[in-house]
Amino acid sequence: MSTLAPARPQVAITGGAGFLGWHLRCAIRMRGWPEPCVIDRACFDDPTALRDALAGTEVVVHLAGVNRGPDTEVEAGNPRLARTLVDALQASAGTRGRLHLLFSNSTHGRAQGDAPAAALTPYGRSKRQASTILGEWAASAGARYTDICFPHLFGEHGRPFYNSAVATFCHQLAAGGTPKIVVDGEVELLHAQSACDLILDAIEAGTGGTLSPAGRRMPVSEALARLQALHATYADGTLPRFDSAFDLDLFNTLRSYRFPLHYPGRIDLRSDARGHLFEAVKTGHGGQCFASSSHPGVVRGNHFHRRKIERFLVTAGEATIQVRRMFTTDTHAFEVRGDAPVYVDMPTLHTHDIRNTGQGELFTLFWSHEIFDPAAPDTYPEGV
Repeated sequence: MSTLAPARPQVAITGGAGFLGWHLRCAIRMRGWPEPCVIDRACFDDPTALRDALAGTEVVVHLAGVNRGPDTEVEAGNPRLARTLVDALQASAGTRGRLHLLFSNSTHGRAQGDAPAAALTPYGRSKRQASTILGEWAASAGARYTDICFPHLFGEHGRPFYNSAVATFCHQLAAGGTPKIVVDGEVELLHAQSACDLILDAIEAGTGGTLSPAGRRMPVSEALARLQALHATYADGTLPRFDSAFDLDLFNTLRSYRFPLHYPGRIDLRSDARGHLFEAVKTGHGGQCFASSSHPGVVRGNHFHRRKIERFLVTAGEATIQVRRMFTTDTHAFEVRGDAPVYVDMPTLHTHDIRNTGQGELFTLFWSHEIFDPAAPDTYPEGV
């Protein structure tokens, strides 16, 4: 164990605009750390810009990588990025010696048992070589180095046909397609936010060396069957039962591909001489229901959730519900009315609010999949 890193360090993230990079930025925001320096592809192509971006930073999380393409490009790509990074670190004043460098490696880059490195895939060999380059530089510079061998990562907003089979299946299900399995191998699945927790915990603790977090092992066919079952249950707005945190992570991942196309959700309004009736929430899970009234012009919300499912349903009055994906300007607005009830389920890692746009009182029914815990509210302030 090395000397403890600063409690709230300045972090630079290579590949910060990618799948895991976006999740890591969300996790950093939730912990109240300083905003990270996001290093994109253009910065890697400019040695001066890369050197300047790294100058004075305390922690570098290297997520940038080449995952897809011809074998020769994949095998050469990750070592090339590693060399570019260490050259910039070498040239950056004040970073060596006190720097903590973390690398998002893969289980593909780790030889199993007595198998030689040559037995790995081109992607695996490239990740292994990249780790060697980073580790050797850190040792020579007196920097702390953490090599994290992640299993298959999944989560909200992964790129279909690129990041994971889960991303592809969710995209296809949300679009009304029928996913097909080419090879039913075994996968070891870990949610991106769990991966981010491990990264940030390692930074806080100053942990060096090799980390190998475990995921949930299952055949690809089982992962698809779970997603299909969640999709089928949710088709009419019924919330499924979550027997584990893993089930909730899968469902939130699936929901991210359904937004905004499948919202607001239609609700059948039954009317007779007595008035109207509708079913607000149907769930096999339970949770908590609460209601609010808001005066004209009042805005509620302006926060986001990491894993909490939250449903908004206006029962009287008029309102605008706004939802924005974190770190983007991608905002969606839904005009809703109590006399034509519909629901909007807030996607995770999206900030949201509801504004009374009518002349009278606004009455809103809210539902969450969990009972509110003041000690762990899973609610983070963020203006839409």
